Amino acid sequence: MRVLLIKTSSMGDVIHTLPALTDAQRAIPGIAFDWVVEEGFAEIPAWHPAVAEVIPVAIRRWRKSPLKTWRSGEWARFKQRLAGQRYDLVIDAQGLLKSAWLTRYAQAPVVGLDRHSAREPWASRFYQDKKSVAWGQHAVERVRQLFALALGYPLPAGVGDYGLNRARLAGEPQGEPYLLFLHGTTWVTKHWPELYWRQLAEQAVAAGWQIRLPWGNDQEKARAERIAAGLPGVLVLPRLNLAGVARVLAGASACVAVDTGLGHLAAALDVPTLSLFGPTNPGFTGAYGASQQHLASDFACAPCLKKTCSYQPTTDDKTRFDLTREQPLCFTRLAPETVMRRLLELLANKESL
Repeated sequence: MRVLLIKTSSMGDVIHTLPALTDAQRAIPGIAFDWVVEEGFAEIPAWHPAVAEVIPVAIRRWRKSPLKTWRSGEWARFKQRLAGQRYDLVIDAQGLLKSAWLTRYAQAPVVGLDRHSAREPWASRFYQDKKSVAWGQHAVERVRQLFALALGYPLPAGVGDYGLNRARLAGEPQGEPYLLFLHGTTWVTKHWPELYWRQLAEQAVAAGWQIRLPWGNDQEKARAERIAAGLPGVLVLPRLNLAGVARVLAGASACVAVDTGLGHLAAALDVPTLSLFGPTNPGFTGAYGASQQHLASDFACAPCLKKTCSYQPTTDDKTRFDLTREQPLCFTRLAPETVMRRLLELLANKESL
């Protein structure tokens, strides 16, 4: 059985789909998936053994220059690639208009979420078979349920398996044990204060740990350099592609992360990770897996799910906190001392297994 899967972005969404592939592969021997995914995340699907072919799409880039895209023939070649392969089924696991539109070019029945289950209800109009999957549960479980309904097998019990080979991705051992601090994220409000990262690094070094800091852009690199400045054993990594980051992640003893795609990748590789949540809700999109722990703020307005903080500091807040360096204030409930204590507990639990 050959299935076309549409799940283009983001990194976290792509990673959240992997356990559903594992379920399907175990339930239906010989099943193979071709996966349409944004070009920036095209390495990830190839790591899963159920994926036969990765089909990169560049919707983000194409939307910026539609005329150039048309003239270059990229769009035409993409459509031809979908139309040229016979599929038994198409699954749109994204539930957006942009993903639903892509299903038009494959010659096979299309399954997706119904209008009450999809993130964009109008997307359901493109599907021949519409499935109901309840909200209010983790994204991984929603995708697993969609696949089970679409392909007709009982939903497996227990925690989903990402199906990745951590040892293969890690490669050769990388020297002394180290921790990885995943400090970069998208929303401004999801950033744990840089001051706290520096203090956590100081505490970890004092406890005898090596620290590694990845980065993906100039702003993240500058922050990593400030966190590491003058601290022995804290290394700012060179710029790495996704496979390079996966290799460093797979070799780490543990990670500390904010709500970021790389935190989900750490979960997929079963790396013990402590994830820090201020404005977002870990119950719906937190790092998923047996080795994952979440620290969520209990600040009055958290989780607000906002990209811009609208909280107005009180007189007491102005007295207790540095309003320049301790923003957003929801993260003041997750002080470096608290995070370090939980990190040491996570490492102790790992050693006891």
